[in-house]
Amino acid sequence: MPDESNIIGTVLNMKDLVSYQTGSVVSRTLIGKSAGTVTVFAFDTGQGLSEHTAPFDAMVQIIDGAADITIDGSLFKVQEGEMIIMPANRPHALKANEKFKMILIMIRKQQS
Repeated sequence: MPDESNIIGTVLNMKDLVSYQTGSVVSRTLIGKSAGTVTVFAFDTGQGLSEHTAPFDAMVQIIDGAADITIDGSLFKVQEGEMIIMPANRPHALKANEKFKMILIMIRKQQS
């Protein structure tokens, strides 16, 4: 697999960009710019991200397995091939009741 410095212009399978690790959450930032980030994650069963807020919208696309995503107290089961947008400044959390991989796209609001 190409390293971080030369993935641009390379055809890659998103599922292959991170591997599951027992008892862990693994992440790999693909694009990290001041305007936003694209990060791929692998969550082992039982792992998650505790409830938090972010000052900008974030889009999650599941690329393997399924995730339980809570937004403002509402639970959504998001499966492979599906996506959901987590709105800015609203509490959200992710839980792996089964292992899953996802792409997280965050676009930061431009300062005026």
